[in-house]
Amino acid sequence: MATSARTPPPSSKSSADPQWRAQELLLMSEVMRLVGKSLAPEVVLREMLHLMSELLGLNRGRIVLADFVGDIALQGLADRKPATRAAGAPAPQSAIRYAYGLTREEMARGRYGPGEGITGRVLATAQPIIVQDIDAEPQFLARSVARAQLPPDTVAFIALPIEVNREVIGVLACHRIRSRDRQLADDVAVLKILATLAGQLLQLQALVAEKTRALQAKNQLLTRALETAAARYGIIGTSPALLQALGELERVSEATASVLLLGESGTGKELFARAVHLSSQRRDQPFIKVNCAAIPDTLFESELFGYERGAFTGAQNARAGWFEQADRGTIFLDEIGEMPLAMQTKLLRTLQEGTIVRLGGKREIRVEVRVVAATNRDLAQEVQRGSFRRDLFYRLNVIPIRLPSLRERPQDIRALAVHFLSRINQANQRNVSLSPAALARLEQHPWPGNIRELGNVIERLVLLTDSAMVSAPEVERFLPPEQEDAAAAARPPALASAGQAHAPPGAAAPAVREYQPARSHSAAQLQQALLAHGGNQSRAAQALGLTVRQFSYRLRKMGLHNVDNL
Repeated sequence: MATSARTPPPSSKSSADPQWRAQELLLMSEVMRLVGKSLAPEVVLREMLHLMSELLGLNRGRIVLADFVGDIALQGLADRKPATRAAGAPAPQSAIRYAYGLTREEMARGRYGPGEGITGRVLATAQPIIVQDIDAEPQFLARSVARAQLPPDTVAFIALPIEVNREVIGVLACHRIRSRDRQLADDVAVLKILATLAGQLLQLQALVAEKTRALQAKNQLLTRALETAAARYGIIGTSPALLQALGELERVSEATASVLLLGESGTGKELFARAVHLSSQRRDQPFIKVNCAAIPDTLFESELFGYERGAFTGAQNARAGWFEQADRGTIFLDEIGEMPLAMQTKLLRTLQEGTIVRLGGKREIRVEVRVVAATNRDLAQEVQRGSFRRDLFYRLNVIPIRLPSLRERPQDIRALAVHFLSRINQANQRNVSLSPAALARLEQHPWPGNIRELGNVIERLVLLTDSAMVSAPEVERFLPPEQEDAAAAARPPALASAGQAHAPPGAAAPAVREYQPARSHSAAQLQQALLAHGGNQSRAAQALGLTVRQFSYRLRKMGLHNVDNL
């Protein structure tokens, strides 16, 4: 018969038996010694079951755990609140997780449904059960070990609940030969202690696992923070080409000479220009950025140098130009190759003399400004064609720094993609992630548009995808056709000849390939772009990767400036 909750009273004879008491103390000391060496349940619990058999004769010991215990370990067993099972809710299923004296096949058979057998009942009721004779107990299943494989003597079965935070998560059970000179009550008392110890060990292991996960998550955050800190001046990446450019930038940060940033469009020239400013003693002074390609020819002088009251119709008040506003700081002249020749002469005078004259003014105003210029053109070739002043080129080209294209720094693509993803998710209140395969696909792309194109693709992906986790095939939908990428990637980067000074010592100077703005697109391509965008030159220029000024220049060179001629 099965006895629930009530256990036989302790025997004074057994308690006084020094041999059994020594065995109990040895078992406890060995188990605690193991706990001191390791918190791994597979080590401590299995050896505990082994000692139960060897020292106390409690054989085929097993620890059965509820199936949900695996989930608890992931969610934090130590923080789990005591569960109150709703009335009528089924008890959990369970399986043997640790055992001694059972083969793997016998352990595999030890699965129990809700309330099934003696083990299932203990798990469902949270009450210990003692079966005095397994042959006389119909609910004893003998599922793991057939009765024929057990000793012919009367065999008892003891099963006690294992609790964590007052919730039953498992069962400690074993076989026992009933005809022994040791009282059953003593074995039950020891097993209760071991069941409590097993629960505490599982709880402690879960607590350590939870703390470990928290530390790993914190470590990841700190790693990202360090990577962000290592992303000096907001420039993300650790590729050798990028670090070389950053190293050159920092070496000249305290100088006052002009810096010329060279490289393809979309390589981050504005970030580098700001880095020049932030790494210098001028960091607390103004940083003024000017896009030369966006200023109409007629407004260049007034924008750069300002104007006096009455200098032209509508000039009701005097206005300081960009150079005055950048006094003691840094001015960034982006797309310097788009500046008209007439304006180049005035800029040269300002750089040489450190003074400006406002439009309509007569007095010189002294300014102390560091100039950082940027272009994706080959200015040396522009000088040869006469579209850029030679003396201004030499004045700007004191410290040339070439910015690498994204194709030259593939190891930075993953970090850049994650950076854009985080920023765009936050801006649009989305939670889109990229799978490892998707990140690998981004690394394989040639990125003819460089960092700007990568950022645009990530933004388009975040806004248009329906998936929380974007896969590689879905990323493919947002990438431009490969043939376009190959054609763009085949175009040589805009390297000023002065950039050759940064080739490694002893390396052959790269061949200068002439930049040909008038012939980079055919008349048919220009016509097709205009027709496709209804004659809108701004959109047509954007479709061809040109500025409006570049597009208009090509139209004039080919005699297509009048849209009606198309």
